[in-house]
Amino acid sequence: MDPQTLAAYDLNAAAFAEDWHGQPAPVDLQEVVERFFIRGGTSADVGCGSGREVAWLNANGFPAAGFDPCEALLDEARRRHPGLKFAKAELPELRGVGTFDNVLCETVIMHIERKQIAPSVRRLLDIVKPSGTLYLSWRVTENADQRDTQGRLYAAFDAALVLTELKTATVLLDEEAVSTSSGKKIHRLVVKKAGLEIRE
Repeated sequence: MDPQTLAAYDLNAAAFAEDWHGQPAPVDLQEVVERFFIRGGTSADVGCGSGREVAWLNANGFPAAGFDPCEALLDEARRRHPGLKFAKAELPELRGVGTFDNVLCETVIMHIERKQIAPSVRRLLDIVKPSGTLYLSWRVTENADQRDTQGRLYAAFDAALVLTELKTATVLLDEEAVSTSSGKKIHRLVVKKAGLEIRE
């Protein structure tokens, strides 16, 4: 993650968590997950923040673990959702992260420097099991990179950069929408990873 962005989350983790948990429920995200994720399959939320989606996944038939590079946000997640699994991991490496039937990465990759976006997307697909599902979204920023008042990076990039790295997968959903939770414009992709070839 962009170091300045990570520092902002570390410094203000409690405030960010309060804001996210106070937003309207992300019913659009939940509907997409219900439609495409493998029910009962192991799931990962990469960039889980304070754990809101991890809690929902676990409560709705998608046993999930959460991963985030920010220790302060992970502390918030563990405090708010005791008993659920959270661990530190950072894109693009995601060291120590296994493989999952479903991988969720909601509005995270725009916080990564542009040169790291392609390897991050490749790594996200790597941790999806054969025939599994990847949900990936990002905040849409027009023209040039921006930073908000807290210093968080919002990288501007074309969806083609992401789609190129997912060319071996089958695209199930590709859309721009306004998030029902944040009210911000996002680009959302859902892809199915190729299955294992069975040779006779």
